[in-house]
Amino acid sequence: MVELGTWSLTRAALIILLLPRSLEECGHISLPTSAVRLGDSITASCTISPNCSHLGPESQILWKLGTQLQLGERQQRLADGSQESTITLPPLNRPRDLLSCCLRWGNSVQILDQAELWAGYPPAAPHNLSCLMNLTTNSLICQWEPGPHNHLPTNFTLKSFKSRDNCQTQEDSILDCVPKDGDSHCSIPRKYLKLYRHMGIWVQAENALGTGKSPQLCLVPMDVVKLEPPTLWALAPSPEVAPPQPGCLLLRWELWKPSLYIEQKCELRHHPQLGEASWALVGPLLPETLQYELCGLLPSTAYVLQMRCVRWPLPGQWSDWSPSLILTTAQQAPIVRLDTWWRQRQLDPRTVDVQLFWKPVPLDKYSGQIQGYLVRPPGQTGAVPALCNTTELSCTFHLPSEAREVVLVAYNTAGTSHPTPVVFLESRGPPLARLHTTARDPHSLWVGWEPPSPRPRGYVIAWGLGPPSPSSSNMTWKMEHNGNISGTLLQENIRPFQLYEITVTPLYQDTVGPSQHIYAYSQEMAPSHTPELHLKHIGKTWAQLEWEPQAPELGKSPLTHYTVFWTNAQDQSFFTTLNASSHGLVLHGLEPASLYHVCLMASSKAGATNSTSLTLMTLALEESELHILLGLFGLLVLLICLCGASRFCCRPSRKNPLWPSVPDPAHSSLGSWVPTIMVEEAFQLPSLRDPGMPPITKITVLEEEEKKPGPWESNDSSGTCGLPTLVQAYVLQGDPRTPSTQPQPPSSTNDQGPSSDGGTYQNCSFVYSFLRSLIPPAHT
Repeated sequence: MVELGTWSLTRAALIILLLPRSLEECGHISLPTSAVRLGDSITASCTISPNCSHLGPESQILWKLGTQLQLGERQQRLADGSQESTITLPPLNRPRDLLSCCLRWGNSVQILDQAELWAGYPPAAPHNLSCLMNLTTNSLICQWEPGPHNHLPTNFTLKSFKSRDNCQTQEDSILDCVPKDGDSHCSIPRKYLKLYRHMGIWVQAENALGTGKSPQLCLVPMDVVKLEPPTLWALAPSPEVAPPQPGCLLLRWELWKPSLYIEQKCELRHHPQLGEASWALVGPLLPETLQYELCGLLPSTAYVLQMRCVRWPLPGQWSDWSPSLILTTAQQAPIVRLDTWWRQRQLDPRTVDVQLFWKPVPLDKYSGQIQGYLVRPPGQTGAVPALCNTTELSCTFHLPSEAREVVLVAYNTAGTSHPTPVVFLESRGPPLARLHTTARDPHSLWVGWEPPSPRPRGYVIAWGLGPPSPSSSNMTWKMEHNGNISGTLLQENIRPFQLYEITVTPLYQDTVGPSQHIYAYSQEMAPSHTPELHLKHIGKTWAQLEWEPQAPELGKSPLTHYTVFWTNAQDQSFFTTLNASSHGLVLHGLEPASLYHVCLMASSKAGATNSTSLTLMTLALEESELHILLGLFGLLVLLICLCGASRFCCRPSRKNPLWPSVPDPAHSSLGSWVPTIMVEEAFQLPSLRDPGMPPITKITVLEEEEKKPGPWESNDSSGTCGLPTLVQAYVLQGDPRTPSTQPQPPSSTNDQGPSSDGGTYQNCSFVYSFLRSLIPPAHT
């Protein structure tokens, strides 16, 4: 609070320093007090000196509180020429505010002086005053609570005096103790104290509006002395000190050295380290021996312990609690029930190999921790070696064939448990009627059965990995002592996709029943393997496959069906589905001399598994078969061509045939148009589809010099299209597919048009050439 007031005054001083030099002594604000109660009003006056050069006859004095400018209630000129303005401020509702006296100077307002106003309450009386004599600092330390905030700078002072009559009269005053700003405690040094005389002490709070005093405290410094806490230790074992009993702890402690000459008593508290138990208090403990045996605790349990001390029998103040000490109580012998089970194997006529299993069931919540197990023959003393001394929950040993009993005990450093006799009973009881399993989830199996008659007294359920893993190498088991149940849930060491062999054995009073076995999965997977696929026979367009169905797997669902997939060289895939009783298949519709990949997939309710791929190649066709096929293919092509030729060339309605009609030279007058001398020229028939040849309409007819009888006139009964003896070539240039657009001259009776025989010859020549290009050579 004082810091805030200092900051406000500094701000006001800074504003005044920034005023023009001529205005420094122009105005002055007068206040009756700088602090008022919050909500009260105050009257202020501002006087402007006549020496102020800026003061005119009509100058107006303004007031500013916060950010608001207002006129004073009265402005007057005094006898000395100065001007004075007074104002009564409204009730102050803020703890601090800034009041300014201003002068209107032209078009602006000039601040002449400022004053800071405080509003708050008188200080409340401090309370809860308490004092402790600290022997470490050798001083009396007093502390208090200052009360509610009053919004005004407040000073606190610790006042005290010495007295001989319970502080009724004041004798010697003690120097006031002023705490640091913000502190609510103060220390009176040892030199001002009388340790065994009364002192009157109080706290006084003071601000601008008043003073508050705390109730007076009367005390003797040594009556309020506060000791430092002791140090706790565990009592080390020694020949003179017997070890603690189960549920007990041996402690010792060391007192604070400056308090060794002070008579005192101590208290001890404790609670278990684990859990949320409350503190238990033990005391008072007198420090004559500085050691203590704490009993009634839980065995084998860690405890947290703390101690504190006080001056006694004289008055004093309790010390703080010591740092925590954690100790664990001694063990006690195990208090357990040992459930046992066994397996026997005859090694030879005189020796039996026994594998014994057990499980400890604590009979007490705070049973001692087990450190190991002993298996002994009945009546054996500790001097003879035990059959087994192990920390595991199973043991294998040899016994004579006539031995029928052993003894099992659990032990720790405190002793052994009660012996548990293990009697190897013969299997003469009735068996279970029916055994079945159900998978509840991937990590549990429900095993059910029908209880036999008479009802057994309990059951032993054992389970482990089935074949090919030996079930006894990693077997888990449990015992059900209720013979009326008809099933139990197995949750320990159950994993998905693993085959488990489960064995249930009924227990009777003096015998056991035969064990029943069943195989199961908590979560089944696809078949582990698929029958191997073999090729039995193969042909040009078929292949016969076979496989050997395998025996059903233990505990798994039977196969539902097979699926055969095959793929050719062009990656075309085919498949077929067969029932689970199938063991072979014939693939039809294959191509000769082709490669195929075949795969077999076996499926069950849990999934499917593929076999390895089988690659095969069909047989190739023989040479005679190939010739027959080629011949048939050639005849087919010939038939198609003949049909096409007759369709395009022999239709009477076709105006522009593919080949034009050529006149018969023997019956035409074109022969007289050309010379009789034969001009030998070598030429080739151009392609009918050559688009590069220019179209011409000129026809040249070549004849031999010596005219022979016209073979064109002869009647050829064979009906073939052989070449005539007289070689005549007719060349038509241009695209025969394009119909002619030139007008044809009318034909006379002497110039006959192309005959039908010439057109037939041209058509036969084209068909013959086309067939020759399609039929392959004879050697192919």
